Amino acid sequence: MKPGNAARIGLALALAAGLLLAFANRQALSGDALSHWLAEAGVWAPLAFIAFYAVATVLFLPGAVLTLAAGALFGAVPGALYSLIGATLGAVLAFVIARYLAADWVARRVGGRLKQLIEGVEAEGWRFVAFVRLVPLFPFNLVNYALGLTRIPLAAYAAASFVCMFPGALAYAWLGHAGREALAGGTGAIRNALFALALLAFVAFLPRLARQYRQAGIRWIDSRSLKGRLEQGDKPLLIDVRDAEDFAGPLGHIPGARNIQLGELPAHLAELDQSKRQALTLVCRTHKRSLTAAHQLKQAGFSDVSILRGGMEQWNREGLTIARETNL
Repeated sequence: MKPGNAARIGLALALAAGLLLAFANRQALSGDALSHWLAEAGVWAPLAFIAFYAVATVLFLPGAVLTLAAGALFGAVPGALYSLIGATLGAVLAFVIARYLAADWVARRVGGRLKQLIEGVEAEGWRFVAFVRLVPLFPFNLVNYALGLTRIPLAAYAAASFVCMFPGALAYAWLGHAGREALAGGTGAIRNALFALALLAFVAFLPRLARQYRQAGIRWIDSRSLKGRLEQGDKPLLIDVRDAEDFAGPLGHIPGARNIQLGELPAHLAELDQSKRQALTLVCRTHKRSLTAAHQLKQAGFSDVSILRGGMEQWNREGLTIARETNL
């Protein structure tokens, strides 16, 4: 057996053993047990908590519970900071473990829709990391490992995670602090609780704010309007950013469209430079990858970029003409 494979197997076994151990001792996450353990750490309590949070993240233990506990034990702002550092370190560790254990294997064997998903995530880069950190619906611990299977740069992943997890960390730590104040009968308990709830409401609203910012300056065009433009003399340049197999697949493509896969778009920017002043419409299966492509083209100086709303799915629902030849 190759030394690299042996190391991977050893790491995988150690991770599995850690998961089983963490599950068997999950009662240690209780507030009293954690408080007692940190009290014994003395002045090293913050560092001990950060290290524990990092390991807990790798072992799929619930981070929200730890952040609440940090707010109660250290105070709102210090607790948020310690939780944020621990969560970021744990997220980086999980990311590196997944990349070392399975990224090469996945890259060799992945295909179809999963390949498209991974390529879409890689094209988004830090923006995708920022989005999943801001949206609390995505399981934090699982996402850390999943993103390790992509080619997103580690530095961008770590920076986006640290910055975009801060609002949530502060909200949960403040809520933990408010809970402890309430139990102790503190005079500021109600004020702290209301502030914590306001922070949580702000965190919940952040994804919508991010989507609005992301779509700012992007123009959309519906299928019938695009059909009308194509029938006129001044046709827009059509770029279909799907994979080649989808371009010639069941949904087909719009006659006259050029297929440039999303992941290959940056390499074609110089070639497309002469079209900067020409109207350009982006197409994909729905419109998600087109949105990513639109931002890339906008940053490259393309001024007249629109997206086909609903993509080829909507084009097909409208019963409009499609083609399937691939020699475009």
